[in-house]
Amino acid sequence: MRSKRRWLLLTFALTIGLFPFLQRQAHAKRADERRADREAISAVLGAQQTAWNRGDVDTFLVGYWRSPELTFSGSSGVARGWHGVLARYKKNYPDRATMGQLDFSELEFRFLGPEAALVLGRWHLKRGKDDVGGVFSLVWQRFPDGWKIIHDHTSAVAPPKTNP
Repeated sequence: MRSKRRWLLLTFALTIGLFPFLQRQAHAKRADERRADREAISAVLGAQQTAWNRGDVDTFLVGYWRSPELTFSGSSGVARGWHGVLARYKKNYPDRATMGQLDFSELEFRFLGPEAALVLGRWHLKRGKDDVGGVFSLVWQRFPDGWKIIHDHTSAVAPPKTNP
């Protein structure tokens, strides 16, 4: 009976002693996974920026979920479906002059689980006649072929007025 009690106490002590170590290991593994996910999402955003700056809207949209369930919210309302989002982009940016040079910045990643993320950031278009920019929030989902945007909410933000 005593040896059984000692064995239980020893097992309990080892478990308690190992718990912080195992917890640190699990945390480190999650951090590595999140780093890889951030890099993968950043690579999609980088490819989108490159495609946009070439004037290639079709390739820009490769980063979006090609589904009728894709949604885009902006100042003109909600566009639904991949084809609807493509049509919206082509209507609002019909040529290279209106497209300008795109830059993403101030990215913030919030993982909502192992298969979903929210990315906040800023966008800026440098154009010959004017510059425009704003903020965005992108909901991402991991699919077998990688991370894709399933919802995009983009808003233009007027630059602050400067006093003469």
